[in-house]
Amino acid sequence: MGTSPTHDPAVARITARPDRRAYGMGLGVILLDDVYPGFPGDVRNASSWPFPVQYEVATGVDIHCLVVEEDKSPCREPILEAARKLEWMGCRGIVAECGYFAYFQKEVAAAVSVPVFMSSLIQVPFAQAVVGPQKVVGILVANAGCLTDSHLTSVGVTLGSNFVVSGAMDDGSCEEFDHLWTGGRRSNPPSADYAKAEAEFLRVGTGFFDSRPDMGAMVLECTGFPPFARALQRAIGIPVFSWGTLLDYAYSVVVHRDYYGHV
Repeated sequence: MGTSPTHDPAVARITARPDRRAYGMGLGVILLDDVYPGFPGDVRNASSWPFPVQYEVATGVDIHCLVVEEDKSPCREPILEAARKLEWMGCRGIVAECGYFAYFQKEVAAAVSVPVFMSSLIQVPFAQAVVGPQKVVGILVANAGCLTDSHLTSVGVTLGSNFVVSGAMDDGSCEEFDHLWTGGRRSNPPSADYAKAEAEFLRVGTGFFDSRPDMGAMVLECTGFPPFARALQRAIGIPVFSWGTLLDYAYSVVVHRDYYGHV
């Protein structure tokens, strides 16, 4: 009678990777230096992912510093330091927890030797290619006024191409998100009700879709949006790209799956 294998037969010998401290690592996640919870599906909620993630805080870089402040130069070194630490730990790819980290995509990619996926917005050119030039890609961000041309061009989006932008939290449209993230509006401690957050998000997401009959896909910028992405997709019926789709893709790139089947 045969016996079950006691280990992965593909791992027959182990060899140290240059200067790497840990093994079996997946994605390294750069976190904002901020205190708020995330529902399962939010990038800062480790239970969301079926693969290993390692977190590192970009010290001193909070939501206001990264998203709201026009001068983002104070964020640069803490972000690069966090990226280098994650690479040193052994992470095979680096992501971040806020779409506005797109501003530093090129700088982080140049600073480390592993693949870098700093923002969900990196999927916009892919979504444009998928839907074709006759349709637009809707980019749903947290705050439209905080999105600059530099955020877009840093991840390869061509200005003036077939995309449109809307801010889910503009004009206080998503009060439950404000309770988590917005200075002066946060609850103490930061908290949110799932059902209310989903209803508010669906209202702005479907409204954005309805405003553009030529929308062929939607890209969700914020890491707090993926918990509600499936509900939004059921409502609008088009491809939806999010941090969830990006992390799944990123992990599959750095740790390619094996195939089992028959011929």
